[in-house]
Amino acid sequence: MDWNDFMDETVANITALSREMPETVKGFNQMGGAAKKSGALDEKTKELMALGIAIATRCDSCIGFHVKALIRLGITRDELCEALAMATYMGGGPSYAYSAKALKAFEVFSAE
Repeated sequence: MDWNDFMDETVANITALSREMPETVKGFNQMGGAAKKSGALDEKTKELMALGIAIATRCDSCIGFHVKALIRLGITRDELCEALAMATYMGGGPSYAYSAKALKAFEVFSAE
């Protein structure tokens, strides 16, 4: 998979859908902003949780979005790999495969 092409296509598809349901998107974005706001947990921790859920639910686009967010938040490769180890432990074989995808996404997006 070419992560950049995949994410470009995903963003284009989401943008097109968003035009069809602006009120739903407004609510979704508001919920996301509230959920990601730092409080007892910082945004980086919350993004790590979201990445684990993305891996468990096998959502490639979610993996891309959350890996990009984690890079923006300064995650190190070591931190990511520890989170991926936990996701693999909790999700077994399928999460192992999707954790590998997350690591590849990190490598691609970190190189930019």
